[in-house]
Amino acid sequence: MSKTVLLTAGGTGGHLFPAQALASELDRRGWIVELATDERADRYGTAFPARKVHIIASETIRGRNPISLARTGLNLFLGTLQARAVIKSLKPSVVAGFGGYPTFPPMYAARLTGTPSILHEANGVMGRANKMLAKGVTAIATSIPLENLPSDLAAKQVETGNPVRDAVLEAAGQSYAAPVEGGEFNLLVFGGSQGARFFSDLLPPAMELMPNEVRSRLTVVQQCRAEDLERVKSAYDTSGIKAECASFFKDMPSRIAQSHLVICRSGASSVSELSVLGRPSLLVPLPGAIDQDQAANAKVLEAAGGAWPIRQADLDPARLADEITRLMNAPDLLARAAENANSVARPDAVKRLADLVEQVADNQGERP
Repeated sequence: MSKTVLLTAGGTGGHLFPAQALASELDRRGWIVELATDERADRYGTAFPARKVHIIASETIRGRNPISLARTGLNLFLGTLQARAVIKSLKPSVVAGFGGYPTFPPMYAARLTGTPSILHEANGVMGRANKMLAKGVTAIATSIPLENLPSDLAAKQVETGNPVRDAVLEAAGQSYAAPVEGGEFNLLVFGGSQGARFFSDLLPPAMELMPNEVRSRLTVVQQCRAEDLERVKSAYDTSGIKAECASFFKDMPSRIAQSHLVICRSGASSVSELSVLGRPSLLVPLPGAIDQDQAANAKVLEAAGGAWPIRQADLDPARLADEITRLMNAPDLLARAAENANSVARPDAVKRLADLVEQVADNQGERP
């Protein structure tokens, strides 16, 4: 008889993509997969290999205004009731959460119902929602070992790596082709849900500062917010740069594989995909995060020699123009960085995480 797993993740790619990878692997192993998330997941729904997607009420804390706090509490309470009803009906062997505030109701409902659960922490530091949930879970799966955890949480830690989607693994077979002198240079730029506007404001003026002979080599693929698409594409046209801009690329893994250099934030999924695909990158960690998780993620690739992190506060169009020009003229450096990025890849992460799910299910809640 097939076992059932309820996956839960926030409605952004950084949370959903690892969940999607695990869903595909467990489906291959004969598991029934269902997903609990929020309404933002609709754009991924057709690609997510789940028998059913449950939209659960949730809310994050947005300041200390009493009305706002009351609204957050009410939504989390309603979401927990919804998630508890789903778990009671579905009777999953395991609930696995991938972070983001929409995971709170299902993971807390798993604790209330005594359902074995796994919390996956993709970043180099544990996020706020995961910290609140960690004490009630059976096991904590991590991308890298987390330091300074309390002893009770450290005892639950199992290093699995961060799963990447099947499409990433399929594209990983393409070896890095360093740019040739005077030849085309493929630049890929994406910012995720919280970073695209910054790159839309930064890249076009940086390109204008480059010499014509440098601009003429560039082919840019850039992910932008929908409201920025027209102005960004117009700016590239004015600068004479070949560019393709879109608000979302469904074939992003192959776009990364075809690039000579990637400029992006350093979310956990982006860092994992860059390492598995083996591509050099300029990383701009999202500033202002309480836990500085993206800065911690970037350090993994930086330490390996596979990326060059730059603080957003230190990056302006002139600096970016210089960095891109320098790397365009250093093909051997780019090739070494690609190899170094790939050296820290964990392409087996999804299998290791699926093994952990099965161990937790077999042990009926005892830590494997």
